[in-house]
Order: sequence, then C-alpha cells, then structure tokens
Amino acid sequence: MKFISWNVNGIRACLKKGFMDFFNEQDADIFAIQETKCQAAQVTLDLPGYYQYWNDAEKKGYSGTAVFTKKEPLAVRYGIEEDSEAEGRIITLTFDDFYFVNVYTPNAQRTLARLPFRLAWEDRLYTYLQELNQHKPVIYCGDLNVAHTALDLKNAKSNEGNSGCTVEEREKMTRLLTTGFTDSFRHLYPTATDRYSWWSYMNKVRERNIGWRIDYFIVSDRLTPYITQSEMHDEVLGSDHCPIYLTLTL
Repeated sequence: MKFISWNVNGIRACLKKGFMDFFNEQDADIFAIQETKCQAAQVTLDLPGYYQYWNDAEKKGYSGTAVFTKKEPLAVRYGIEEDSEAEGRIITLTFDDFYFVNVYTPNAQRTLARLPFRLAWEDRLYTYLQELNQHKPVIYCGDLNVAHTALDLKNAKSNEGNSGCTVEEREKMTRLLTTGFTDSFRHLYPTATDRYSWWSYMNKVRERNIGWRIDYFIVSDRLTPYITQSEMHDEVLGSDHCPIYLTLTL
C-alpha cells in the first residue's frame, strides 16, 4: 500500500500550483493533507475512485485536514476524546487491519506562547494513539511541527529552544518512539542528513536546502517489518512543505 502526506499550506493555492497533477501521478491508496485553510464547501476536488473526508477548523482560512482514500473505511473520527476538533487537526480512519491517523500538530509559535497548548495536545494524542495501538496497528502521519533530533534540521545548534526545536517538544516525540512506535524514515535511514520536508519562504532557502524534517510517517512497531519505502518528494513544489510517502507490504 502507498500512503502520501502533504502539508499543502492552503489547498486552494496548491491547486493552482500542480496539486492535481501530483495527486493523479502518485495513485496513492491513501492521500492525507494538512493545513487546508478552507472549509470543504469552499473547494471542489474531483477525485474519482476516492472517498473524501474533511475536518475543517471553525475559524475560516485556518488549519484543517483531509484524507482521500480508495477503500472506504469502517469508521471515521474527527477528534481525540470526542468526535470533533475545533481546529480541524485530526482525522482517524478505521480499516480492517489498521488505523490511519492524519494530524496537523499545533505550532508552539515563534514566542512559544502556544507551547503549553501544544504540550497538552501531545499528551492527549499520546494517550489516544496508545489506546488505538492496543486494538490494531496505527499509521500516524502529518505535519508534526518538530525536528526530532539534530539530524532533522540544517542549523541545529542555532535553532535550539526555538519553536519545533524545544526540549519539551522533542521529548514528547521521543516518548512515543520508545513506547511502541517507529519513525519510518529513520528506520530506513538512521543517520541520513540534509533530508527535509519544510523550508522557509525566505530568499533561496529551499534552493540551498536549509530546511527541517517536520513531516512524518510514524507506525506501530509491529508494522516496521513491512516498511519498504519512506521518503520525501522534495522535488515537488506548491507549498513550503514537500509531500512525504510511505509504502508498506500489507
């Protein structure tokens, strides 16, 4: 099975920059997007052969997630504790053999003003993922807004303590990755450097590959033997993030 995740930084803008060409070319089994920045009613995507699930933020033009899947799920959930999420940050699809969880993790903000909210979110999500994992394997993906280790960003030293690079945020991911879950990219490429999924829009930053790896496919440990590919499509433009992909021999 082939899975793709992409923070599109506004699906309406991304549609004007080649989104459909990439979507059709990839022919993924499940295609997840984050930061849709619109209500589902504000955009029409013609995706023959796919079921569409959208979780819009209550605030227009903000956040939002969506999942497009060839196979109809047994159930769909749009929250963690309840089947709702005010900022549209999570969608869970239940299938026969696994859960698919698409997430747009809250950003702590440049001043770290939202770090407490972010950490509380991480704790809620951790509990949720562990509960799911007790029943069947989990494929968890999205823009997780953290560069987990120094390998995951270009200027590691100068960014220590910044949003997405705080000790607290990194510890939350370490906790998950030591209690039943695996970073699929690092499973295949444990020491790889200069592999990123996000670049600032500042002048020539992407051209010089001064980036961060903040988009992930994280899977239950019992799925790791089935990981065949986990990579970035860093050649694809259309957003400040590039798409990432995972293939599993399920």
